[in-house]
Amino acid sequence: MIRAMKAIVFFLGLTTVAAAQIPPSQKIDIVSVTGCLREATPNAWTLENATDPVPSSANAPPAKEIPATPPAGKNQYRLIGVSEFNLAAHRGHTVIIKGLFIKATPVSRVNMTSVTMVAATCAPVPAK
Repeated sequence: MIRAMKAIVFFLGLTTVAAAQIPPSQKIDIVSVTGCLREATPNAWTLENATDPVPSSANAPPAKEIPATPPAGKNQYRLIGVSEFNLAAHRGHTVIIKGLFIKATPVSRVNMTSVTMVAATCAPVPAK
């Protein structure tokens, strides 16, 4: 009986140590960012002069959420998961990109879930 109890205590100790070594999962938010779509190199897309990320859903925005005047921000994001979207059709346009936000240094990334054109040109760069 004592041997069985020692085995149980030993097992519980091992599971506690194992659980303590597993890092907590990092939450990846779905966000919306608006900016100027650029092709940095072939098939490497960035969103420049982009707004700060705001929480969102993965779906394309309804028409009422598309701004009449394209906002300009100071951020740059590298876009990933782009093969499902015809980004060449929006090159040089102001667009809303929705997707999973991956904060990184030096450039954060957005794993795209949708793209919506806001304007056929890019907003002027804000003064520094």
